[in-house]
Amino acid sequence: MSNSLLSKKRRVSGPDSKLGSNCSPTYSVRFEVPSGPTNGMPKNSETDIDEGLYSRQLYVLGHEAMKHLQTSSVLVSGLQGLGVEIAKNIILGGVKAVTLHDQGTAQWADLSSQFYLREEDIGKNRAEVSQPRLAELNSYVPVSSYTGPLVEDFLSDFQVVVLTNTSLEYQLQVGEVCHSRGIKLVVADTRGLFGQLFCDFGEEMILIDSNGEQPLSAMISMITKDSPGVVTCLDEARHGFESGDFVSFTEVQGMSELNDIHPIEIKVLGPYTFSICDTSNFSNYIRGGIVSQVKVSKKISFKSLLTSMAEPDFVITDFAKCSRPAQLHIGFQALHQFCAQYSRPPRPHNEEDATKLVTLAQTVNTQALPAVQQSSLDEDLIRKLAYVAAGDLAPINAFIGGLAAQEVMKACSGKFMPIRQWLYFDALECLPEDKVTFMEDKCLPCQNRYDGQVAVFGSDLQEKLGRQKYFLVGAGAIGCELLKNFAMIGLGCGEGGEITVTDMDTIEKSNLNRQFLFRPWDVTKLKSDTAAAAVRQINPHIRVISHQNRVGPDTEHIYDDDFFQNLDGVANALDNVDARLYMDRRCVYYRKPLLESGTLGTKGNVQWARDEFEGLFKQPAESVNQYLIDPKFVERTLRLAGTQPLEVLEAVHRSLVLQRPQTWADCVTWAYRHWHTQYSDNIQQLLHNFPPNQLTSSGALFWSGPKRCPHPLIFDINNPLHLDYVMAAANLFAQTYGLTGSQDRVAVTSLLQSLQVPKFIPKSGIKIHVSDQELQSASASVDDNHLEELKATLPSPDKLPGFKMYPIDFEKDDDSNFHMDFIVAASNLRAENYDISPADRHKSKLIAGKIIPAIATTTAAIVGLVCLELYKVVQGHQLESYKNSFINLALPFFSFSEPLAPPHHQYYNHEWTLWDRFDVQGLQPNGEEMTLRQFLDYFKTEHKLEITMLSQGVSMLYSFFMPSTKLKERLDQPMTEIVSHVSKRKLGRHVRTLVLELCCNNESGEDIEVPYVRYIIR
Repeated sequence: MSNSLLSKKRRVSGPDSKLGSNCSPTYSVRFEVPSGPTNGMPKNSETDIDEGLYSRQLYVLGHEAMKHLQTSSVLVSGLQGLGVEIAKNIILGGVKAVTLHDQGTAQWADLSSQFYLREEDIGKNRAEVSQPRLAELNSYVPVSSYTGPLVEDFLSDFQVVVLTNTSLEYQLQVGEVCHSRGIKLVVADTRGLFGQLFCDFGEEMILIDSNGEQPLSAMISMITKDSPGVVTCLDEARHGFESGDFVSFTEVQGMSELNDIHPIEIKVLGPYTFSICDTSNFSNYIRGGIVSQVKVSKKISFKSLLTSMAEPDFVITDFAKCSRPAQLHIGFQALHQFCAQYSRPPRPHNEEDATKLVTLAQTVNTQALPAVQQSSLDEDLIRKLAYVAAGDLAPINAFIGGLAAQEVMKACSGKFMPIRQWLYFDALECLPEDKVTFMEDKCLPCQNRYDGQVAVFGSDLQEKLGRQKYFLVGAGAIGCELLKNFAMIGLGCGEGGEITVTDMDTIEKSNLNRQFLFRPWDVTKLKSDTAAAAVRQINPHIRVISHQNRVGPDTEHIYDDDFFQNLDGVANALDNVDARLYMDRRCVYYRKPLLESGTLGTKGNVQWARDEFEGLFKQPAESVNQYLIDPKFVERTLRLAGTQPLEVLEAVHRSLVLQRPQTWADCVTWAYRHWHTQYSDNIQQLLHNFPPNQLTSSGALFWSGPKRCPHPLIFDINNPLHLDYVMAAANLFAQTYGLTGSQDRVAVTSLLQSLQVPKFIPKSGIKIHVSDQELQSASASVDDNHLEELKATLPSPDKLPGFKMYPIDFEKDDDSNFHMDFIVAASNLRAENYDISPADRHKSKLIAGKIIPAIATTTAAIVGLVCLELYKVVQGHQLESYKNSFINLALPFFSFSEPLAPPHHQYYNHEWTLWDRFDVQGLQPNGEEMTLRQFLDYFKTEHKLEITMLSQGVSMLYSFFMPSTKLKERLDQPMTEIVSHVSKRKLGRHVRTLVLELCCNNESGEDIEVPYVRYIIR
């Protein structure tokens, strides 16, 4: 990058070209529309948010923060691997506009991590080559390139400036301009296995929400009249507040003054208590009340880069390396001096250059102010910085780039606590463990795309990476990032190497915000095929095969013994816990390393409506279809536990007899009556059983604490929510019977006006269960006579030839199918029953659709960490070198820990863990298979173990208490014949081994724990 003086001005036509002077001194998010190229892209409106595209990110940031993003222009300077990673993430995030700046040309070493450079781009300007490829990521974000100097006038057009791969001198010059003009600055740098991040968001940044968590709330049991007043919450759960939080009160009876007061700062006294303001002059507290946390914005201040270098504040990334940030603060300054002095970084693993860097670091340390100066410089750390500083690693860039992009989004939105102000990171554990001195000649550049990585690890590891065979399960957000990193590091890109990726899903619009290998024209295509094709563009040498299979027992004939035994490892990119656990078990069985990563979201309070959906439009239809085709359906249903037989048969009876519609009008009538049942009649019955003033046996009000007293609703044809429910319910009900629905609200309104619902009269003797315990005890007794009556009144299947129902699978993303219309209406009507604030459609979709909130920045950072672990796996590192990682970029918080070794067990003198097993060759030398008798004798003779029970899956093959006749029959049968007979399943030709579980006694007759058996049959 040119070191042009920043005082130079850029000549620009037009009176409004210098926009930076209009920035608010307290909050530098601008709302002007800047001039500049749009690349023909649509301009995004301040209030227009494409929820179809940004849905997962909106659940992380919220609408207000997203609007601030859409009014912020960002400059990214330096388009090597780190710069392109940051640009990719913020373009996906949806800022107003991004300008790419670079005055350098592409070199071979750039291809180690710059995924939008091709081999044919060598010698071309990095920004200009990257611009069209980055612009494809998000049509709402105009992306332009700029190759001139960073002069003051040019910088003033941006809310945020990001510097990567720049000299310290240049950083300081830009930093002073940005700090004086209220422009937020992010400086990011990576050097081999080291990373550095600095943030300066001005002297008065407004922080709207420091953590992004949902505000806490708690129910109140007591408030004292005192100075200060003390609030005690119900002891069912800790309140979770912290001293300094602000809270508001609602529904307090008696001390009603609190309901109207502005947010109050609290002091926590205990897990259930906290103090508030002076309440001594308030009315007496009677009962009830809800206290809710209130997010209050606050100002935070940042030092300039120059000041912060002398007075640094560090964010610790790894608490096992607490002293390293201060050491690296010195080391990076010395490294900048080295690069300025020699016009190059230290040569890879060169002792002479390492010694020079140590000498420079000692000088920097001696001249440093007391706040920075180290009493003892870690010379070994500085030497390692010198060894790898010429390197350029995609995983480090992914991690630091994800963090830097998140800081940009914080700067634009005021959402989440920024890094204050320095962050240093290293992954030195990735270096070879054998401590053998690197041969410098193995780390020299060879003018190929892996030069940046070879500079750190040498050519031997590069060849080994190329030979790896890996199985990637999932091609979503994490899967796309993993494939990109695999391509950049050369995994499976050499002779004998291969990546197999499987994903059965197709691409949806909402995927485009995070799954960066996909484009709008890829929507409806298969994820695995599209991702594989895209990653071949990034590195043409990658050998990738795409499948569309779900992993599980059903595909074990595809992912069989041969498949797994040929693998070097597996990487999970799944959002399904069951599938992740399945792959975990498979990897343990085949003794393959598994790289696991992912994110988990939260769950909320629309779940009742989702259950209602399933109970009305899916489960009854499935049960009816089973009844019609399965002659033993009723018999099997009657064997179900508890009240299930009654519930299932009643649903079938309702669907076929009581409520079967013939016309659309019948469906509307059903929906209208069901509305009354749910939101009026049932509530009236509840209040008949438990009136508002009902007392418990202890004299307390029944409707108190967590139990809110409901009220019935009155149907209002002019209430849009009431009509929404009828429209949605009627259309869904019609769909389950194959009838044609309607969207004509006027016609439905007219029909509703002609309908009458009988006045509901509460019944006596109706039992309502007020706790889960009551419900469970009641489920033990079912009226057999009623079951017989139901059976007798069900129409015979042969009297319904050709009839079937159409179960509805919930689909959240189609706004025309009435699914979310029903969820929103049903949940908000129930909320109205209980005077609870309604949930909007966006929040309802999150909960009902079980959506995991996600954002590209976190995905990139996590995958960077995964691939650092991959380096260790391929090299065969010891357990203590590996890291489990947990990060929360909102706080920001980082936690790295050493994985736990598996528990050790012992029988006799043999120690074993979950990775151990007995391998038993089922096929004998004579060609015949081992019988059960021979199997039992083998363990008695070879291992001195008496087997007391033997099972395969859920099938019991042998037990000491087995009837003698059955035992005699089985003892001389081959093992596979017994397995097939007991499981009632033939073994497929792909099955080469069986997993057998044992219970054993030792020679003393004591029960002991032993590993499982891998019984080899082919």
